Amino acid sequence: MSDLVLRPYRPDDIPAVTKIYGHYVRETVITFETSAPDEAEMANRFAAVAGKGHPLLIGEMGGEVVGYAYASTYRPREAYRFTCEDSIYLAPAVIGQGIGGKMLARLIEDSSKAGLKQMLAVITAERENSIRLHARHGFRMIGRYEALGYKFDRWLDIVHMQRAL
Repeated sequence: MSDLVLRPYRPDDIPAVTKIYGHYVRETVITFETSAPDEAEMANRFAAVAGKGHPLLIGEMGGEVVGYAYASTYRPREAYRFTCEDSIYLAPAVIGQGIGGKMLARLIEDSSKAGLKQMLAVITAERENSIRLHARHGFRMIGRYEALGYKFDRWLDIVHMQRAL
């Protein structure tokens, strides 16, 4: 992991991030999307995050995109403008190497510098590794919603975690 580079997102990262995200849509309950978005849709989403001045990071190893992280608007209403929700996705080959923690630490730092005041994590409850990761970075559990999403023929709970920036 010594050659991990965290850098700002560039539009030419879209094919790699689309591929990474598509894996999670098709194979996991980490996201509740059930159809993988195409590159045009991912470009629109990333442009919206970047357009708000929110952090959008790319993790690179050996010149290859191995993950991405961003702080998106938690809710669209103006009163929520200082609150963000974090998202981190890694290429399956690099899971378990500490990259997610490094990306989250940098995302927290960059979000604070961007003027955001609160960060929320919305996590599928069975993803204990993600819950532990967020707890290690100062998030506290604030709620659990039961049977909120339905994917792969089963109902899934989510938890909300929060930390001040």
